[in-house]
Amino acid sequence: MDWKSEVALITGASHGLGRALARELARRGARVVLTARTRAPLDAVVEEIRVEGGWATAIAGDAADIRSVHPTLGQAAALAGPVTLLVNNASTLGAVPLRPLLETECEDLGAVLETNLVGPFRFAKAVLGSMLVHGRGTIVNVSSDAATEAYPNWGAYSVSKAGLVHLTRIWAAELADSPVRFVSFDPGEMDTRMHADAIPDADRAALAKPEDVALRLVALLERKESADA
Repeated sequence: MDWKSEVALITGASHGLGRALARELARRGARVVLTARTRAPLDAVVEEIRVEGGWATAIAGDAADIRSVHPTLGQAAALAGPVTLLVNNASTLGAVPLRPLLETECEDLGAVLETNLVGPFRFAKAVLGSMLVHGRGTIVNVSSDAATEAYPNWGAYSVSKAGLVHLTRIWAAELADSPVRFVSFDPGEMDTRMHADAIPDADRAALAKPEDVALRLVALLERKESADA
């Protein structure tokens, strides 16, 4: 990929993998649009990128809110140009401490699905028209090993990520002849706030650093084909 010609929109970009990926893409010359629910940490990441000589801007919005999708993409296009790389990174565990499905409220499951599955669907659907018109684009959905493994107490999150993986595959199958590629990316266990919320007593030294995972994702994106990884 010629990163200098890319406009990347990253959801959940205020911390963790989203923050690390935004900084790495900006270092490579991409124009990066960061979005998350809270403005202050987004602005801090933008400042980090600008100090390093990169281009970045922030748009506050909730990936689970249908009212945020089109305004976010519209602002991104106005500020940076048409989005050519969408990274659906925003994610939620749901209620913590994690609990069995039998103790999970229906409303909690619905909220997790809105952020982790329905939100990525809305963003992809909204940006695909522009990508198809411009003849290029990449959509990355950040998954988890919980999408394929039945971990007790991870039910709501696991169901959402399993759906996200299959959603990515269906997009790829339906648009196989288009110039848009779809990537499902499992980052593995990372040293992030979300992991600490899920497993407070985990050995942080054994967890991957978001910066290292961002490099792995960038290497994957520099390939040409759609992928599950």
